Amino acid sequence: MGFFLETLFGGLMVGMLYSLIALGFVLIYKASGVFNFAQGAMVLFAALAMARFAEWFPRLLGFESLLLANLLAFIAAMGVMVIVAWLIERLALSKLVNQEHITLLMATLGITYFLDGLGQTLFGNDIYKIDVGMPKDPMMLFEGTFEGGLLVSKEDLIAAGVAAALVLALSLFFQKTSTGRALRAVADDHQAAQSIGIPLNRIWVIVWSVAGFAALVAGIIWGSKLGVQFSLSLVALKALPVVILGGLTSVPGAIIGGLLIGVGEKLSEIYLGPMLGGGIEIWFAYVLALVFLLVRPQGLFGEKIIDRV
Repeated sequence: MGFFLETLFGGLMVGMLYSLIALGFVLIYKASGVFNFAQGAMVLFAALAMARFAEWFPRLLGFESLLLANLLAFIAAMGVMVIVAWLIERLALSKLVNQEHITLLMATLGITYFLDGLGQTLFGNDIYKIDVGMPKDPMMLFEGTFEGGLLVSKEDLIAAGVAAALVLALSLFFQKTSTGRALRAVADDHQAAQSIGIPLNRIWVIVWSVAGFAALVAGIIWGSKLGVQFSLSLVALKALPVVILGGLTSVPGAIIGGLLIGVGEKLSEIYLGPMLGGGIEIWFAYVLALVFLLVRPQGLFGEKIIDRV
């Protein structure tokens, strides 16, 4: 029982981190109606900025405080992501207003490769460490409930709490603020949104900045666990099946989809791996997403599109 619960809990923790990355996809899609393939590159770029700034600031400013270094690095990295958002809007999206979705999709592919190359140019291509002071040692829970208790990583608990708080904040942002409602209006129809006075360029800068913030938080957590390396953008691609499963327009769907995939791949690897062979974790999420595309393409919480002719 204890081993099963440990596996289940580990899947939930990983799923919450998948959800955090998937939020960036959902945010961009809700505001522009395009699937943002650059989100993985944004996670990597933000994590590289955070790691390198945390390394540079103590040397440049002459202090040794880890907390101050991380705080300054976070502010600077967030500033970089806002600048990236502004440049994306100014140089790419503003030129593609009211274009076909496939045009915007190809633009995000171009942004992906640009950010990958720019990250290497500015920050280097080594493996970097992010140390934000999260404890690495495990802890035992429910020792009195069942034999052996439950071995849980403190780092996973903190990461899941941060991810849950960000998900809640973004949900409230979309539902309760005028800017959030404007984002949904822009996603529905660019021209109609402009006709009622919604500034399209400002909305796109805001949503790409918010997606950059989500990418930064995800990059810090994943970088703390795995180190900041260019395989991090491949980890971020695990969020693609999450948004397909949960629905491209649903923030709660990103959460549920991430949890389902995180738990599913952990349990399948442990209990089906001995029968089917190893490596189930690698393909489980994509096979599940394929099944959903065949039977429910809008996902669990996505909006079903009906075209009347």
